Amino acid sequence: MPEGLKELYIDELKDLYNAENQLIKALPKMAKAASSDGLRQGFEEHLEQTKGHAQRLEKIFKALGENPKGKTCKAMEGLVEEGAETMQEDFEGSLMDAALIGAAQRVEHYEIAAYGTVCAFAKELGETEHVSSLTKTLEEEKETNDKLTELAQEINTRANASGEKEQQSDRSKKKSSQAA
Repeated sequence: MPEGLKELYIDELKDLYNAENQLIKALPKMAKAASSDGLRQGFEEHLEQTKGHAQRLEKIFKALGENPKGKTCKAMEGLVEEGAETMQEDFEGSLMDAALIGAAQRVEHYEIAAYGTVCAFAKELGETEHVSSLTKTLEEEKETNDKLTELAQEINTRANASGEKEQQSDRSKKKSSQAA
């Protein structure tokens, strides 16, 4: 159990390191499930960025003389599991993309909260080099969330339009079967 802010800081960093590594495994699957080229490309770009986030954390651990391993981020585990369940649904096209964006934004919001916390701890501990590195990651997570929001505007509209077409088609089928 953490005894002071520095120990809590290290514990939170270990949690984030594990979270980033879970994402490194999950993002390729999300990219594969996406039908939108823009969304697929966004997931692929964020994968490379996420690898960089893990490397930044490794540098911080090295500077602290600490091992980054040894903690499982249960929150990310749950978010990744939810994302995997989403990909197993029978959603297609824009509807699947809309579901993937929802899953990805939940991940981003978790990361934004977690990086905000460790930035505040690093400031309080006087770890100015860490603050700079962690703030850069925090800003990248916010940018990713903003990009997902932009993609969602177009994708949600397409998902809604395709859903309306399916409903109209279902109504047409019912009318023709009732007339027969």
